[in-house]
Amino acid sequence: MKLHHIAALALVATAGSAAQAQPSQGVSKDTITLGSIQDLSGPLAGFGKQIRLGMMLRVDEANEQGGVNGRKLDLKVEDSGYDPKKAVLAAQKLVNQDKIFMMIGHLGTAQNLAAMPVQFSKNVINFFPVTAAREMYEPFHKLKYSFAATYYDQIRLAAPKLIKEKNAKKVCTIYQDDEFGLEVMRGGEAALKTMGMEFAEKTSYKRGATDFSSQVAKMKSSECDFVILGTIIRETIGTIGESRKTGFNPTFLGSSAAYTDLIHKLGGKPMDGLYATMTVQHPYLDEASQPIRFWANKYKTKFNDDPTVFSVYGYSAIDSFIKAAQKAGTNLNTESFIKAMDTMVIPPDMFGSAQATYGPQKRLGSDLSRLSQITDGKWKVVSDYVKP
Repeated sequence: MKLHHIAALALVATAGSAAQAQPSQGVSKDTITLGSIQDLSGPLAGFGKQIRLGMMLRVDEANEQGGVNGRKLDLKVEDSGYDPKKAVLAAQKLVNQDKIFMMIGHLGTAQNLAAMPVQFSKNVINFFPVTAAREMYEPFHKLKYSFAATYYDQIRLAAPKLIKEKNAKKVCTIYQDDEFGLEVMRGGEAALKTMGMEFAEKTSYKRGATDFSSQVAKMKSSECDFVILGTIIRETIGTIGESRKTGFNPTFLGSSAAYTDLIHKLGGKPMDGLYATMTVQHPYLDEASQPIRFWANKYKTKFNDDPTVFSVYGYSAIDSFIKAAQKAGTNLNTESFIKAMDTMVIPPDMFGSAQATYGPQKRLGSDLSRLSQITDGKWKVVSDYVKP
């Protein structure tokens, strides 16, 4: 087995036409088998379910049109319950039993980090994971491809412009005391540094917290007029709700982690005015843009469920895979796919994503995000992509 393995590696190393001929697992004469790991039963099951349906919609569309270069797509989805240990087991099943060609749109930072070694040992690419963590493309690995502008970059680039626009004098932050929250907070620090400012107040909370009264009181007594939120759903609603109750009304800016329709659905009227960084647009069924409205209604008809921005992440991940696989041609394998991706330019889509480009040393498509704001109980895009 070892000798066989060494021989296989030597073949890949010779590259050129020999590498072209190297077949990859998961690609047969008429099928490409793709894998994905979602949270279908844990705390982010709402997101996981939507990503899965978005992926299924694009897979069905492709297969109805004859597949990719004559091969139909077969998508296999496993549940991690948002648990890294379960993600490892799911990855082992997909990679070793189902023999997937590629892992696509895997949800969660810790879950991806746990599963990647299983994939990489079998030369299986980790394509467009649904997390904005820097580790999805750093340190460099030829099998990592990421689409999501990091939380750090989102805030670093978007905050200065909004702070100036609002003429804010005292900027504070409330953040979750973990890697996610720290990334948002550090992005805020980097943004303020470019303006010769620093946080007037920093306050944090433990994951799972439900009471934010002491943190809000702290920011209010520091007379903050701008608050950067390293919060997700419940904490965003809790912080803003508590602030409004106490007559504390600064400008609130969250990251893409807070860009979900659940904020205004669960938080109601007090959430109006919240800004969040985002890339692709939430697809409302009555959206003004005709292509988005058509797409949202098609999704609703097929799955009897309203689509969300997570449905778009799933749909777009499969769409980008199809573009690169088509470019790789009929001799589809890991090497030919990487070669195709490394010259790939993915244009903006109907949901308004930024143009994404990849290269031999570039594994993040775009670091840009833009701003959206809740107005009358709906997210409305309020800025173009914020260039550094």
